[in-house]
Amino acid sequence: QVQLVESGGGLVQAGGSLRLSCVASGRTFIQMGWFRQAPGKEREHVAAITWYGGSPWYADSVKGRFTISKDNAKNMVYLQMNSLKPEDTAVYHCAGVEKGTNQYNYWGQGTQVTVSL
Repeated sequence: QVQLVESGGGLVQAGGSLRLSCVASGRTFIQMGWFRQAPGKEREHVAAITWYGGSPWYADSVKGRFTISKDNAKNMVYLQMNSLKPEDTAVYHCAGVEKGTNQYNYWGQGTQVTVSL
């Protein structure tokens, strides 16, 4: 059974920090990403990292503030979010690209991040 489970969301004041975690199981993933979706807005891809090397990728909207990292031994992916802004408020999902494919096949249920003024 494939599972991607996020945790770490919550309510934080603008300028604060949160760290999201995602544990992946049940498949061999070659790439993991973080996406977010705010009410009334399209889903936005904010960061990605490959399991086996390569540089992380970030959307311009989060570059310099968010950091994606991984722990291969624990099958964990993290999103460290600093200098949070109210516009970062969204449900954040992790997703995985299964080995042998080239698109995000599996998604977590999401964790809410709310940034207040």
